Amino acid sequence: MSHLRELRIGKGNVMEDGAFDGLTNLRYLSYTLGHQDTERLSSCFIDMSSLQTLIITKDAHSCDVLPQDILRGLNNLTVFSSTGFFCKPHPEMFQHTPRLLDLKITKNDFWKNPRSELLKPIADLQSLDLSQNHLKSLDIISEANLTKLERLILANNELRIIDETIFKRLPSLKYLDLSGNPFVCNCSNAGFIYWMLRDKQVFVADAFQYRCSYPLSHEGELLLNFNIQPCFESVGFSCFITSSSLVLLTLLSSFTYHFLRWQLVYGYYLFRAFLYDGKGKKEGCADVYDAFVSYNVHDEEWVYHELVPELEERQGWRLCLHHRDFEPGKAILENITDAIYSSRKTLCVISPQYLQSEWCSRELQMASFRLFDEQKDVLILLFLEEISPDQLSPFYRMRKLVKSRTYLSWTQARSHEGLFWERVRRALESGKDPTDTHDPLTANI
Repeated sequence: MSHLRELRIGKGNVMEDGAFDGLTNLRYLSYTLGHQDTERLSSCFIDMSSLQTLIITKDAHSCDVLPQDILRGLNNLTVFSSTGFFCKPHPEMFQHTPRLLDLKITKNDFWKNPRSELLKPIADLQSLDLSQNHLKSLDIISEANLTKLERLILANNELRIIDETIFKRLPSLKYLDLSGNPFVCNCSNAGFIYWMLRDKQVFVADAFQYRCSYPLSHEGELLLNFNIQPCFESVGFSCFITSSSLVLLTLLSSFTYHFLRWQLVYGYYLFRAFLYDGKGKKEGCADVYDAFVSYNVHDEEWVYHELVPELEERQGWRLCLHHRDFEPGKAILENITDAIYSSRKTLCVISPQYLQSEWCSRELQMASFRLFDEQKDVLILLFLEEISPDQLSPFYRMRKLVKSRTYLSWTQARSHEGLFWERVRRALESGKDPTDTHDPLTANI
């Protein structure tokens, strides 16, 4: 018995424990399993490392769980054919057969939702037959690494829609059989139909005999006669709409970012300020500061040597200054908004450097928004230097403000400093602009 190379066991033979002991040179085994024979297979192949071909046929009326080590010991197995044998296979059962080249799993009525990792251990597989298994999808193939697979048979299953990209991931595939499946004749299979007509590497057996089962209006018609042109036109139109929408969205986003981003940011902080003000009014809270001083860093010396000593030390106003009163760690815009809305007034110290500063421009913008929103005097313009209308022309918002509002001029206060600071005091304590346009310390452009 030790020299036996080929063995066929027909139906009706009962397997006894140790039935294959000593068959160390067996190359070919065909066995028709009887009732309850499956569980005895779990340890009978351990000493049969020379076996190259294994054919198992089983009555499909029963469903047995196939353990992980059922093929343990078959390290040289190259051909494995089974009929009615697969019902609940362990997902790692093929890890014991790394040299498998030809695999046939057919006629399994109870093989539901086959695990996608089942075929991963057999990367050298060249031929795969999964006919008559009631398969509804190709998930079992989609995740397997079958780069050497040349022959694939999926006949007489329940495949309706075929994803042709699965076959594109099988670079060595040359033969494909999908006959006997209930195909759907609609745009879901347009890609598969186009692939069958155009692919020159894979021979699709009986492709011109494939018939439609769904929908009922196309039942019995040939799959390859289905007109797929409208499907691609529809897809093209959808792609056009999608791409156009993305382009428009990109343009709109770019436009919003470049021209409206500050208005949106301001709107956000304005809403927060509105809630803050509403809560403050409800609780009867007073303003934290009398004025927020908006100035450029180049004018900081004048602010700290002239403005602050006069307004805080002599007149007793509470001023909010960038470097002194902004909360560390908070966003700059949030600090600016909080400073403007927690102060009764915003005093803008304007110079050529101020007009060129982006942050100063945002402070002025937010203060002017508050002016228009609350419809009360909250903005004081103080010019450190004479600025001509031509110099203001690039700055639309500032030009608009100085045309509609009286402003204070430091350059005209050389001989009237006391009167200048009195005008500032009156502007801070009142709710109106300085209205005496003939005052030498005020001017209109």
